[in-house]
Amino acid sequence: MTTVNGLPAHILLVHAIVVLLPLSALLLVLSSVWPKARGKLAAPNAVLAVLALILVPITTNAGEWLERRVPRTQLLRDHTELGDTALWVAIPVAVLALVVWWRQRENATVTDKNDVGAVEDNAAVATAVRRKTYLAPASTKVTTVIAVVAVLVAGATLYDVYRIGDSGAQASWQGKFSENAAPRGTR
Repeated sequence: MTTVNGLPAHILLVHAIVVLLPLSALLLVLSSVWPKARGKLAAPNAVLAVLALILVPITTNAGEWLERRVPRTQLLRDHTELGDTALWVAIPVAVLALVVWWRQRENATVTDKNDVGAVEDNAAVATAVRRKTYLAPASTKVTTVIAVVAVLVAGATLYDVYRIGDSGAQASWQGKFSENAAPRGTR
């Protein structure tokens, strides 16, 4: 993807990354530390995190296209090098969001089995009893480890997105505006 409506695609796509990736990281923390939020947010955040992950290489590819069409500066080189790190924070956000969602799904199955009670011929009980869990959905130790890792990953993600965005703004705008307002004249 090179241009959208006459504008470089990178400058449009980057807005999606700047919003969706930090939002997904924050929702990851919320859903990993708060059980009520986990039930409501785990699945939508898994979708959001995967979408952000897919958008990162599309956005960096569009940025590389744009890089070849603007004057080369040290600020631009710094931005493009930092931009390549976005994938390395988007991957853990997506993986952890999928883990939190999968554990929530497994936990719901275990909970459904326990809620049914003594009704032995119920199809839900038979399904829940046969379904094997893989990510220890009832383990508070695993939940704690995931929550701690999620907080660390989210912090790294927010910091990385900030650094990339700041370097892009510096590359785009440094020395290209006046500290004084332009005189208002006739158009």
